[in-house]
Amino acid sequence: MTQPAAATAPDRPAALIGWRLLSLFYDFWPVLALWMLIGAVMVAAFTVAGHDTHENIRPLTAWWFLEWALCWLAAGGYATLSWRRGGQTLGMRPWRLRVGAAEGGVPGWKALWLRYAVGTLSLALGGLGFWWAWFDRDRLTWHDRASGTRTSRLPKRPR
Repeated sequence: MTQPAAATAPDRPAALIGWRLLSLFYDFWPVLALWMLIGAVMVAAFTVAGHDTHENIRPLTAWWFLEWALCWLAAGGYATLSWRRGGQTLGMRPWRLRVGAAEGGVPGWKALWLRYAVGTLSLALGGLGFWWAWFDRDRLTWHDRASGTRTSRLPKRPR
């Protein structure tokens, strides 16, 4: 005997892991351009500060930490501004992914920066927070859960 449609359990949402990773790869390129610009500015500032023009910024120095902090903030600015303005980064558009608040609407700045920070941690741990979506009951990543945001896949536009 079959159960009525209303009594059947709803399908679990898709984990979207493949689409998210493709989106990250696509977003890497504009972020890399920002990092290159920051690198050029840092080299110019390093030279103006009196360092030899043939010397590189050495790892684990104040200059090195400043450069990486600026790169992290620039990537975060790109992501959070994109999510806040339209719910999508450049890389999310081709795969029709959108970030929104769990209860609907546009997430706040605090939630978006928390999403970015936890997403960074997740990537630093080999993407563990992304892979988690395969096991999560709601198919959420660590950064979705921590920030109260959701990533959804939009339907195709009719032609």
